[in-house]
Amino acid sequence: MEKVKIGIIGTGYIGNVHARIYARDERTEVSALYDIAPEKAERTAKSVGGKICSSREELLEKCDAVLVCTPNKTHTEIASHAADEGKHVFCEKPFSIGLTNAKKLLEIAQNSKGVFQVGHNRRYAPVYAKLKELLSEDKAHSAHIKMNRGELLNPVWTGDTDITGGFLYETTIHLFDMMRFQFGEIAELVAYGSEHEYPELDEFSIILKFKNDFHCTFASSSDASWLFPFERIEVFCHHRMIMTQEMEHLIDSKGTDANFETFSWAMTEKEERWGYVQEDKAFIDAILNETEPPVTALDGFKSVELVESVYRAIKTSERIKFD
Repeated sequence: MEKVKIGIIGTGYIGNVHARIYARDERTEVSALYDIAPEKAERTAKSVGGKICSSREELLEKCDAVLVCTPNKTHTEIASHAADEGKHVFCEKPFSIGLTNAKKLLEIAQNSKGVFQVGHNRRYAPVYAKLKELLSEDKAHSAHIKMNRGELLNPVWTGDTDITGGFLYETTIHLFDMMRFQFGEIAELVAYGSEHEYPELDEFSIILKFKNDFHCTFASSSDASWLFPFERIEVFCHHRMIMTQEMEHLIDSKGTDANFETFSWAMTEKEERWGYVQEDKAFIDAILNETEPPVTALDGFKSVELVESVYRAIKTSERIKFD
């Protein structure tokens, strides 16, 4: 079988995570690398191989599939270029920044010849796959969700809205996508936000109602310290609570006493525990099987729509309703 040739644009932390995974996959070959800082691509090439390209155009000539692992603000332009060239595209989250760009990229992705997958890795993490399994067996009533960061100082670009698009795009969007994955489509929301440590809205409180009448609260802080767990979902069912603790543990408490069962992935390698291995496998599966990927361009668009709706709700004090 001829291997799928992978080109990686952006060889920072996440680009190297994917590069290491694809270097181990017998179905793929890391064939091309491009970074505006060539020394970063050189370091990646030393560990996983691949031709260091001098331009994006050169990279596109040498690969079947493109991984967009660049800063948030560049995703629309780079992913659109790759899709227009007929390449399979894996675009790291966020799908885009702003609804105008997101609509443009969605149209291009849906009309492209190749597979287009968005990098919402949390969907594949074992802890969230287990939550999905448990909720398929029991009806959830409501939930409380938090997605915090300890700071926006390291790396320095995490606090630069010109690069990230805003705090919600950089961190919180992970669990915005997770809400849809676990609980369904959102009907309406109200949101409150404030600015404290950084020159942007950096603290959020959100109440959401879903089309199936499920409802939840969502809190997200940019400066909450790195106290474990910085992300958590607490789901409330009939005399039952299921709680996740980052990608490490899931606690399932049933009945009317204090019993609980714990599932743990703390000893699983991080690339698998966080879902990166599984999402990269799913991308190649979709290419080889000519099937739709598990996280589509529409999923990516929906997460951007949710981010923008929260910002609009805070700015206008509106209750935002979704069609």
